[in-house]
Amino acid sequence: MARRALLDFEKPLVELEEQIEQIRQLARDSEVDVSQQLVQLETLASRRREEIFSALTPAQKIQVARHPQRPSTLDYIQLITDSWIELHGDRRGSDDKAMVGGVGRIGDQPVVMLGQQKGRDTKENMARNFGMASPGGYRKAMRLMEHADRFRLPIITFIDTPGAYAGVLAEEQGQGEAIAFNLREMFRLRVPIIATVIGEGGSGGALGIGVADRLLMFEHSVYTVASPEACASILWRDAAKAPTAAEALKITGADLLQLGVIDSVLREPSGGNHWAPLEAAATLRRAITENLAELQALSERELCDQRYAKFRRMGRFLDASTPEGAQTA
Repeated sequence: MARRALLDFEKPLVELEEQIEQIRQLARDSEVDVSQQLVQLETLASRRREEIFSALTPAQKIQVARHPQRPSTLDYIQLITDSWIELHGDRRGSDDKAMVGGVGRIGDQPVVMLGQQKGRDTKENMARNFGMASPGGYRKAMRLMEHADRFRLPIITFIDTPGAYAGVLAEEQGQGEAIAFNLREMFRLRVPIIATVIGEGGSGGALGIGVADRLLMFEHSVYTVASPEACASILWRDAAKAPTAAEALKITGADLLQLGVIDSVLREPSGGNHWAPLEAAATLRRAITENLAELQALSERELCDQRYAKFRRMGRFLDASTPEGAQTA
């Protein structure tokens, strides 16, 4: 079993983890009964982990969202589907590995599933371009969503990207146009769309597959118009002020739920999804199934109208200078 990577604020758990591993090794090498000590240490580690993760700052949540062992799009697809076939290509000569998708089945319900895919190590991240999709990736996503619309299959998307690829070649190939096209076309799709921020949801790269009837978000994921590092560089010309920017950007699930940007926050296992991926997948499958049942009760017209109204409501706020109850857009 691969050793779990620990984040800076998890360092208090290191000593306990080492003690637990030493006792397990002792149990394997001898006939000494260490079950009681093991239970005590595991209970203490679980309690400390819960204390740490229940009080994370936005900057710390970003670290969790970017954790190299956090479950990815393909991990969740394999865990929550009963069958799955990946489809490739945008039918315009490109097959972006940073965007994956295909058809699957959750229980008796056939669905189209797609999302950004990061790598586990440097080599795989290079192949996946760190989850930053090119224009071909967004065109592949749109091809799959049009397939879903044609055959009346619900669409499930998984958001996990620092942003769309911003290289010169991507701009030459129409990155902005590809994302804008997806934003427009997703509003007309006649099937339910459920999107989940499973890790890092950054900028237009996230929005390119994020126009959904239900936008879910894991507890320690982040969703932001720009990375805190980029925001700090723009405002203060100092990326070291990223923690301050993270506080101001309101990137956490609790903040975004209060602002009406997302629809639900999914609770994570103690220590984050990378500590218990099976439990995280069970939570996600249950949430998708419940939301899908609600959306499938609506007519196609109701579905499209509610999706449009949902996004029209975003960006409204109360201004202290306006009469109480008045809204400003």
